[in-house]
Amino acid sequence: MTDINQILIVAAITVMTIILAIIGIQLIFMLREVRNLLKRTDAIMSKVESFGLNIEHSFGEITGFVTGIKKLLVVAEHLSERKRKKDGKK
Repeated sequence: MTDINQILIVAAITVMTIILAIIGIQLIFMLREVRNLLKRTDAIMSKVESFGLNIEHSFGEITGFVTGIKKLLVVAEHLSERKRKKDGKK
C-alpha cells in the first residue's frame, strides 16, 4: 500500500516539477520580450526628446530673429524721427 502511495507522490512531484520548469522557461522568454520592448520604447523616447529639443532650439532662433527685426525697425524709426526733426529745424 505504501508503495503505491510513494509512486503516486513521486509521479505527482515529477509532473509538477516539469510543469513549473516549463512555466519558468516561458516566463524567461516573456521577460526577454519585455526587456526588448522597453529598449525600443527608450530609443523612441530618446528620438522624441531630441526632436523636441531641436524644435525648441529652432523656436529660440526664430524668436531671436524676430526680436532682431523689431530692434532694427525701432532703430530705423528713431533715425527717421531724427531726420524729420533735423529737416524741420532747417
